[in-house]
Amino acid sequence: MYVCSCFGITEEQVEQHYADGRCTPRQIASACKAGTDCGSCVRRIQALLGRGAGRVTKERPAPVAPAAEPVRVVEPVRVVEPVVPVAAADAEPAVRAA
Repeated sequence: MYVCSCFGITEEQVEQHYADGRCTPRQIASACKAGTDCGSCVRRIQALLGRGAGRVTKERPAPVAPAAEPVRVVEPVRVVEPVVPVAAADAEPAVRAA
């Protein structure tokens, strides 16, 4: 049976999108455009998703955790003080006053 006659989307297609992890009417609309033209099918889509009056097709699938990015180990930066020569107190000056 058609849910969205504007785009020819059936109940089976909505249920397949739901099984693929699309759990809201907005996600269904992003997948197949159902509900984006006249909007008369939005309540039926909500019912198919178990969010309104109507049948509940199945339990909501558990959200899939995004893949974690690999941990990048960064070596600490070592700060080295520059070596500054210290003039000895008993050293002779380079230029003597005459």
